[in-house]
Order: sequence, then structure tokens, then C-alpha cells
Amino acid sequence: MAKKPVTSRSGRFFKLAGMTASVASQYAGQKARNMFRSVDDESARSENYTRMAGQIADTLGELKGAVMKVGQIASQTQDFLPKEFSEALEKLQKEAPPMPFDVILEQIETELGKPVSELYEYLQETPYASASIGQVHRARLHNGTDVIVKVQYPGVDKSCDSDLKQLRLALKLGGLLKMPKETVDLLFGEIRERLQEELDYENEAQNLKIFHEFHKKQPWVVIPRVVDSHSTRRVLTLELEEGDHISKVTPEQYSQETLNLIGHRIFTIMADQLFRFQCIHGDPHAGNFAYRPDGTIVMYDFGCVKKLKPEIVEAYRKALISALEEDYAGLDQHLIDLGARVSNQPAIDEAYYAMWRDILIVPFADDEPYNFAEADIHKHVAAKTSTIFKYLDAFKPPVESIFIDRMIAGHYWMLKRLGVQAAFKGELEKYLRS
Repeated sequence: MAKKPVTSRSGRFFKLAGMTASVASQYAGQKARNMFRSVDDESARSENYTRMAGQIADTLGELKGAVMKVGQIASQTQDFLPKEFSEALEKLQKEAPPMPFDVILEQIETELGKPVSELYEYLQETPYASASIGQVHRARLHNGTDVIVKVQYPGVDKSCDSDLKQLRLALKLGGLLKMPKETVDLLFGEIRERLQEELDYENEAQNLKIFHEFHKKQPWVVIPRVVDSHSTRRVLTLELEEGDHISKVTPEQYSQETLNLIGHRIFTIMADQLFRFQCIHGDPHAGNFAYRPDGTIVMYDFGCVKKLKPEIVEAYRKALISALEEDYAGLDQHLIDLGARVSNQPAIDEAYYAMWRDILIVPFADDEPYNFAEADIHKHVAAKTSTIFKYLDAFKPPVESIFIDRMIAGHYWMLKRLGVQAAFKGELEKYLRS
């Protein structure tokens, strides 16, 4: 039995306020205990973070909406929150219990102004997919067209701002935000902007049409078409485009040659959107992509799209060139231009940049195919995370390019799970030099 959602603003506020009060009291208690310790107890602090993070993650998962979406973003952003918090939030990427079907029916009829039986030949009760701000149901139009219907959870859009304020307060009072106020303002401002866009399904419909046009010369990229007559700000009906979820991509149907082809196409999609279109699909997790045995890639969910400033794309391109050429003075300047480096702090030790460059450059190091199935870049990154504290004051979350980093990390995990073997050095150089 699906749990009745907390949809009223007052109900959500009190749920979040209770979480905030609990987190704040735990943090205060931890600080008081630390006063009587002769040394800083790392394990006690980690245990406390884990307890607080678990409570916050449970509350966000129950409420869905904006706060759950922020939790998903936070879980992918290493320098946003302590690792214990990111780890607890990772489950929000996978766990999204469905909304009761009667709530979904009421939302569709309110938005489209007709009984569901008049709108669709049938609407499947079991969700096709569930997410943070809405869920998807399979259906068929009366003309026989198979579609999927994306329905926004009631009350999510109206509570977005208050949810974000309450979550930010919880993180602050829990001692979890280790950044200057100006950086936190920028970060939450960026998240709010993307969320407001994602909550507007008319905006997503427009994004789908724009990306469809951008990729029209790549028949191996499939983007679902919008059914305008059955779409509004909170309901989006799309023609059904099916493919295999990454978990269903098996050797029986997908040869290594096909996987490698898909890998090259994933790289092309990512690089084209970044360097040529300067507008990226900002939510690249496994559920938003599907595959077909002929090498076709199906892309879903265009609610989170980031239009990039040309100067940010140029700074990113120059930073990559400098890293490849081991020009660390140049890299330092380009990171300042990206907003990732605090300009009034001393230059960074070149050995620090060289360490990260040597970890991240591996798939592009030579012309030999790189086996992503055996990729352990994430492990090397995790092992060096503690070195960040030495330069904590010199770096800040690069707000303007945070979705580029999310895109690259998401694609890395897709290439790894698919087991792609490919050499991207030459392809990358073409984009950097063009």
C-alpha cells in the first residue's frame, strides 16, 4: 500500500522543521561532547554525521519533491557535503516509492480538464517509473498511439522555495555546510533555478523539441516526441520509445563491438552538447538512458537542462587543454575563470594539479582502447579526497559548471556499467582544437 503523501505546504514545513530541530540538537550535543575531549575524535564525528544524514535522507525520500532532488544532486557533488551525507543520499537515486494511483488520476484530470477515460484508451496503474518530483505511467491514446504519461506530484511546485529554505537551515544547523555564505547562496540559487525549470513540464516539452532538432542528423539518438494535446505544466504525454535499461544490456544481445559503438556515441552526444550546442542534458543517470541492440541510444527526461554561458564552455575547454599539456599555471587561471578557484588565494602547488591530472587523464592518455569495465578512477579519486582539505580555502564549488561535472561523472558510470572498450583521445582532441 503506497503511503499517503505529505502534499500541503504546512505539512511539509512541519515535517522538515522537526527534522531540522533534531539535527540541530544532535550537532549541539556533539559540539558539547567535543569540548571535553583531549583530541578530535574522527570516528565519533563520522558516526554523528551518519546518524544525521540517515535521518535527513529518510525525510527527503518520504517528502519527495524539491528536497529529494537536492539530495540527489548533493549525493553527486563531493565538495558540497561530508561523505557520510553523500553516501546516505545515494539511495535517493534509486528509491522513490510510488504515489497512490487515485492521487495520480486526480492530478491528470485536474490538469487536462477531462476524465482519464476520455483522454486515454487505458492508463496502467503500476508506474512505469518513479522519480523525485513525479512518476510515469504507460498509456495508449484512443488513436492507438502508445505513450507514457509523466505526472507531477501534487503540491511539489508550490512548496519548492520553502522546502529549499528549510533544507538549507537543516544543513547549516547540523554543521554540514562547510562553505562561505556567498558560495552557498550561489549553489542553492543554481539548484533552485534548475528545479523551477524541471517543475515546469511545458519547459521540458520545449527542451525535448530543441534537443530533437539538435540531434536530427544523428538517427541513432532517439528522443521521445511530445503529444501537445495531452500535455500541460504538470502533465507531460510523450510517444513511447522503448529500449533496454542498462541492467538488461546482456552479452546475448549486445556484442562487445556494439557496446564499443554505443560508448563512442555516448561520448559524441556528451561532447556535442557541451562544446557545440552549449546546452546539456543535466540529469545523466542510468534511468534516463536506454539502449537497443542496433546501437541506438534513447534519451529520457529533459526537465533538467543547463544552458551554458559561452565563456564557461571556453574556460572549460582551455582548462582541459592545459591539463593535457601539463600547463598547470594555465590550468590555475582557467579554473579561476570557471569559478572553481578563489582568485585572491595563492597559486596551487603544481604537484597537486599533476596528481589529479594523472588520475583523471587515464581514458585519454593514449590511442589504445581503455577498458571501462575495469575503470577504477572513482577509487583513486576517493583515496585522494582527504588532500582537498589542505586547499579548502582555495577552491569553491564551480556553480556555473556544476552540471558539466555531473554530466561527465554520470557518463563515466554508464561507460563502466556497459563495459565499453574505446579510445577517446583523438575524439577529445578534435573537440578541443575545433
